[in-house]
Amino acid sequence: MSTMTEKPCAYCGKALRKPQFAPFCSAGCKDRDLLQWMGEGYALPVSPGGDDEDDNPVLDKHGKDGLDGASHVED
Repeated sequence: MSTMTEKPCAYCGKALRKPQFAPFCSAGCKDRDLLQWMGEGYALPVSPGGDDEDDNPVLDKHGKDGLDGASHVED
């Protein structure tokens, strides 16, 4: 059985001290991580020119969102 001290803090890498803050070692690391998310410090890479219709899986071939629940008949 694993204990809380076997895995390092997800933010700073130190040993976990209290299970209530897991996966972080303290409230400070937990808050710093949250601030990174809120301040857009963590982001996924985006390819340039991402406005192409082919890149948007929600749009159908006519540029309509197709989310209104109506069935679509091909022309």
